Amino acid sequence: MATNKTDKLIYAAIGRRKSSVARVFLTPGQGDIIVNGRKIDAYFPHKTLVLDATAPFRATTTEGKYDVKANIVGGGYSGQAGALRLGIARALLKANSDFRASLRLSGYLTVDSRVVERKKYGLRKARKAPQFSKR
Repeated sequence: MATNKTDKLIYAAIGRRKSSVARVFLTPGQGDIIVNGRKIDAYFPHKTLVLDATAPFRATTTEGKYDVKANIVGGGYSGQAGALRLGIARALLKANSDFRASLRLSGYLTVDSRVVERKKYGLRKARKAPQFSKR
């Protein structure tokens, strides 16, 4: 928790998913969500990604009560939406620790550590091998 020049509470948190990192700043407000300087609906190309990223607000029934300003770097849209979801959930937890049970039950505080497996030499991808022929 920190304060800025206008003495407005700011709750900051970081969310990571795949190779994306989201820095999230939560302030009490009207529910505006700004991602990399653009509204969330304009930033993410699919409505499902917006619903996924804002799911912690529905789990805690705080939709429209907090403004979000997020800076996201790395990865694609899916990883960025997952990173934003984790960042929002962690910031909500800092805002009110009573949200822990509902966020944990919904799985929004669990870090998804799955990343792309590295490519191995002699293979086309991580596990895909060239076609085998006996002759």
